[in-house]
This record gives sequence, C-alpha cells and structure tokens, in this order.
Amino acid sequence: MQKEGPGAFAPLADENWPESIGHLRGTVAGRLNVYRTMAHHPALLAAWEPLRNHVVKHTALGKTFSEIVILRAGFRFGSAYEWAHHVSRGRACGLSDDRIASMAGALEDMAEDDRLLASAVDMLIADQALSPLVQKQLLSLVGPEGIFDLIATVGFYTTLACLLKSFATPLDADVANELAERPLPAGKAQMGAP
Repeated sequence: MQKEGPGAFAPLADENWPESIGHLRGTVAGRLNVYRTMAHHPALLAAWEPLRNHVVKHTALGKTFSEIVILRAGFRFGSAYEWAHHVSRGRACGLSDDRIASMAGALEDMAEDDRLLASAVDMLIADQALSPLVQKQLLSLVGPEGIFDLIATVGFYTTLACLLKSFATPLDADVANELAERPLPAGKAQMGAP
C-alpha cells in the first residue's frame, strides 16, 4: 500500500503502467501527468477517459467557450496545473493572452459572453446551482446541451483539481517549457507551480 500525502501517487512511468489499461497508454491518458497519476486507479481512469473525451473534445460549448470555462474553474480552484495547461490550450484555439488572463480577474473586466460563462462557473462553485436568470442567459448563448456541458465541465475539473492538488502532480514538461518561453505578459494573471 502506498503512503499518503504529496508525492505518494506520482505520475506512473511507462514501465509501471497497469496492464489492464494498456490500451490507454498511447492516448492522452498516457501523455499527461494528471492521467498518469490517475492510473494508480486503473478502473477509474478507464471510466474517466470517455467522459474526458466528451467534456474536452465533443462539448456543446465549442472549443473557445469550453476553454473559457476551464480557465475560470482552474483559477477558482487554485489549480496551477489546469491553469497552465489551459493557457496553452486556449492559445492553441485562438484565445489572446488578454482574454486568457481576464479569466483570473474581476467579472466586470471580461467580455460579455466570457463574463456570463465565468459567472456561471463562480455560481456553481459557490452554490452548486445556476440561478434561473443565469440559466435563461446561458440558454441563449450555448443552448440546453451547452448548459449541461458547462455544469459537467465544472464538475469534471473539480475532481481533477482535487486530485492534482492532493498529490502535487507536476506540470508536464512541454507546457512548463512553453510558459517559460512565452509567459503571459507582465501584469497579466500568472499562477505558480502546484
């Protein structure tokens, strides 16, 4: 049995990857430290992978709004790992550094659609529910499936933040290198390493 505490569940190396989930090693699960950490519980990772594909790749929010929601959740949870990864992913889907950084700021400093999405994330974290007014506004912006996917995304990243912070999962080298070479501009939101 592994000891408890940070580092007890370090990301698994290839030679320690469980046979029961060998088919996942060549996927995103085998590439990211968060999932290499989750691989300590192979059945959970096997069940998690299809949900991850929906929440991240097939969401009704679309790539841009999905990244806005994830960035706000990562910031609100204080998850440096998720923040860093989604700064990188946000840039890759065309978000400007200013727009990314705004997700770590005050609602009034955000663009209108981003403000609605961020306020929904904040509401879910604080109250575990969306108000009828916010639901109505979201319905116009992202539709009914988008509302469900927004809630699912916040729930998904709640679990990941708890896992990442509990086990002090290190940032993946490629993301760390990208942010070292291209940090958000001075004065913009930065989060330290986990």
